[in-house]
Amino acid sequence: MNMFRICKHLLTGRWQVVRHFPKSSMANIEAAIQAAETKHMGELRFAVEAGLDIHELWHSITPRQRAIEVFSQLRIWDTEHNSGVLIYLLLADRRVEIVADRGIHAKVGDEQWQTICREMEKHFRSGSFEQGVRHGIMAISDLLQQHFPAHGPHANELSNSPVVL
Repeated sequence: MNMFRICKHLLTGRWQVVRHFPKSSMANIEAAIQAAETKHMGELRFAVEAGLDIHELWHSITPRQRAIEVFSQLRIWDTEHNSGVLIYLLLADRRVEIVADRGIHAKVGDEQWQTICREMEKHFRSGSFEQGVRHGIMAISDLLQQHFPAHGPHANELSNSPVVL
């Protein structure tokens, strides 16, 4: 158990999510997801969480483990083409995780997802939170367009609205 991490999470409140992602940023992120999804058959979601609760910290839950849990809770796995992708930001740890459904993950693999995560984290370190998320959306969309190109209009299976946990 890392006491520094526990303190950081307990002191990172929802207000910091609002500070880094005001309503206008969230609206811009939603619009970016909506525009991106017109180019492919994938489904994108963005979720941001200020920090983990004490129980999760006590059990040393990693950002990756939490992202997988959120992927399941938001039912991102439940898309027709198995092409759902979650961008998860754990603000207290300043960590981004991308969790992709089996259909797209089999074609892309961990290395490309990790590259996108690290690029997003560079934006966050410089204070460009909205720009970092939009960069991730565009990079993921490029991969989805390559492997699951749109064939005309298609149903939007998942909400495009960012989720604050």
